[in-house]
Amino acid sequence: MQALEKLSSEKKNRIKCLFADIDDTITTEGRLSALAYSAMERWQNAGNLMIPITGRPAGWCDHIARMWPVDAVVGENGAFYFYYDNQKGRLQQRFLYDADTREQNRFKMRAIREQVLAQVPGTGIASDQNYREADLAIDFCEDVNPLADNAVDQIVEIMEGGGMTAKISSIHVNGWFGDYDKLSMTKLLLKERFNVDLDLDKDRYAFVGDSPNDSPMFGYFPVSVGVRNIEDFVDRVEHKPAYITQLPAGAGFAELVDYLLA
Repeated sequence: MQALEKLSSEKKNRIKCLFADIDDTITTEGRLSALAYSAMERWQNAGNLMIPITGRPAGWCDHIARMWPVDAVVGENGAFYFYYDNQKGRLQQRFLYDADTREQNRFKMRAIREQVLAQVPGTGIASDQNYREADLAIDFCEDVNPLADNAVDQIVEIMEGGGMTAKISSIHVNGWFGDYDKLSMTKLLLKERFNVDLDLDKDRYAFVGDSPNDSPMFGYFPVSVGVRNIEDFVDRVEHKPAYITQLPAGAGFAELVDYLLA
């Protein structure tokens, strides 16, 4: 990971869309600061696309798509994308799986949820689980005392043993049925909403994140950035970002926006 200042002017001036994780990338200790919010707004007001790519639930993404200065949002690690259509004056939702399939998957998750709670002491169901459509989120440090790494690994093993895909964020282990991820839904969003083949034009897009579930995005984009607190998880990140900010979390996100706009 190189210092952000190593990103050349030639490369940064080509960036017209910023994809960003939310927890501990845009937010800081669970809160959205005015600094980070204004950075999103300044980036969008400069004529660029701002698109969060998050593991957070559909209920949160409904609010984000409507209320934040964003052009779309990918949620639940790639289960859907939402955007607010200003011409129609309404929220547009695109799920990868239909409602019946999502309901069947939620039924299958219940046994795995109970197995995790019974076998991994100290863990809990994420407080935002009631607002989810497609995945199971297990809390290992947001609203519970932080679990040891081996306990987090055990949660992953239980999910994978039940046939789920499992990914670790900075606060949760998320599990779902299907082989999609943040990157696959990002590509679908760009194709369907903006008529862009991301594989042919990815040097005009950048991603910033902080955790292991951002690894597919880090590995795909030539301009991939980790905010400083990624160092807490760096041993778990298969594909590391090309660049790293000096500052952590929301301040690091704002640092990146400042650098891209300078």
